[in-house]
Amino acid sequence: EARLFYSVIACFFVKFCGMVSQITILTGAGVSAESGVKTFRDDGGLWEGHRVEDVATPEAFQRDPELVHHFYNLRRAQLNEVEPNDAHRALARLVNEAKAEVTLVTQNVDDLHERSGLSENQVWHMHGQLRRVKCQECGRSAACDGDLLVDSVCGLCGKKGEMRPDIVWFGEIPYGMDRIQNKLVKTDLFLAVGTSGAVYPAAGFVSLAKAAGAKTLEFNLAATNITGIFDEVYEGLAGETVSAWVEKYLEAE
Repeated sequence: EARLFYSVIACFFVKFCGMVSQITILTGAGVSAESGVKTFRDDGGLWEGHRVEDVATPEAFQRDPELVHHFYNLRRAQLNEVEPNDAHRALARLVNEAKAEVTLVTQNVDDLHERSGLSENQVWHMHGQLRRVKCQECGRSAACDGDLLVDSVCGLCGKKGEMRPDIVWFGEIPYGMDRIQNKLVKTDLFLAVGTSGAVYPAAGFVSLAKAAGAKTLEFNLAATNITGIFDEVYEGLAGETVSAWVEKYLEAE
């Protein structure tokens, strides 16, 4: 019954709302959680047993780089234990097959969108990536699949001891904000998938898109702080709701 409902809504949207030329998608931790990736913070306010202040701020890295490296090394290694789910695959299909231009922005730092069939250029990681590192000396970023240590050497400039995870920490500006905002004000259809709506600036994307005239859809397990802003809301597992919606959207496009 749920799949039928999403199918009808998708067909209605395409038939009566005119041609969609720009689609913008925002994904959050809820998408990757269905693959087994631990969510950002649990109910106790901890991030995999650590306070955010101890592992996810520039000050934390300056104070105890060994702890921060250890924390992210474990998170990086966990990526080898998880696989993309149906929501990742459905969104990849939408990006690759839709007649509209589709932009996928993610708050997630894993590589599951890429492993579902998208290229690095098709996924905009606003909070950085676990499998990339950045040199604080030269400012350049590079791929990294293994452990990062306090005395790791930058392969680009040769500086030792200046490597950090290429992750946007609290107190830092997310990547690509200008180009994301430029997309949002031009988009016809905005989808928020598996995001809590509690962390800004991403929580404000729906308002920006809606103010520009976009149709807005939320896919989440349950209502969020910003559910009331969306035109349409689909509750349930993203692997089910998004897959059904994308299937019928592409059929009707």
